[in-house]
Amino acid sequence: MDRTARHSETRYGNRPTMKDVAARAGVGLKTVSRVVNSEPGVTPDTERRVQEAIEALGFRRNDSARVLRKGRTASIGLVLEDLADPFYGPLSRAVEEVARAHGALLINGSSAEDPEREQELVLALCARRVDGLIVIPAGDDHRYLEPEIKAGIATVFVDRPAGHVDVDMVLSDSFGGSREGVAHLIAHGHRRIGFIGDQPRIHTATERLRGYHAAMADAGITVADGWVSLGSTEPERVRMAVEEMLSGPEPVTAMFAGNNRVTVTVVRVLAERERPVALVGFDDIELADLLGITVISQDAAAVGRTAAEHLFRRLDGADHATARVELPTTLIPRGSGELPPA
Repeated sequence: MDRTARHSETRYGNRPTMKDVAARAGVGLKTVSRVVNSEPGVTPDTERRVQEAIEALGFRRNDSARVLRKGRTASIGLVLEDLADPFYGPLSRAVEEVARAHGALLINGSSAEDPEREQELVLALCARRVDGLIVIPAGDDHRYLEPEIKAGIATVFVDRPAGHVDVDMVLSDSFGGSREGVAHLIAHGHRRIGFIGDQPRIHTATERLRGYHAAMADAGITVADGWVSLGSTEPERVRMAVEEMLSGPEPVTAMFAGNNRVTVTVVRVLAERERPVALVGFDDIELADLLGITVISQDAAAVGRTAAEHLFRRLDGADHATARVELPTTLIPRGSGELPPA
């Protein structure tokens, strides 16, 4: 049979069943089940015929039915903020490695920073009977998860706390990291320091702003109204904020960028200007080492790995009080944060 004829016989969505295998091999359904599940009681010749039928038909065992009989689906869900954000790559990979070590499949999706989409995605994963969830929340009210948690779905929140539900959380020290980064700029002689961050409803954005204010207060510096800008991380908004801070008779001499997306835009804007401006960014960015960008680095892989390990401990029966784990950040000086005031 040529490839065209074979293609014409394809019926997408109609997967071969054990009944089809049994008919092709000329055996009973129970015999096919024994071969598929590696059970004894089948002669070598019969097993060979069944295996040949399986290969010819492209049959695959229905694991979902098998694991449901055991009460577990051997799958977990991961809800991210943005699949394109480089921070979530190593985090997701670390979660997947832990899941694989436990024989589980990882299913992930993105909320796109939309609370309604987050809820829709989380509940869709629950409907597919995942054993557990790791959630980077977009919203601040997660009471919709209470019935699922009571039903036995283990849940860990990452990067930002859960709202109105008592679950395990794994966070980075956003407050301490920001405070250290701003103090680093102050130590290099800066007193007019701008802060550009994400939406004020986002926990990490407010924590990093709190760290900024703490460092400035520690140094006895009063923050001027025009030195802080929170909002969308879209390049146009960030560019406008940078240009406003750099204008006027007393422009800022240094900037602290609240996350990696903000940092990328700030770097581009500063590259267009002749006067050097010091910069520290929260989160590492690609090529930051080559560009000499000083950053406060989060260990995204450690965050993902820690969250997944907590999740599987819960799935293995751990019933201790809910945990809040806060992982430290690291200041990486590369040059941009060490520039003196112009």
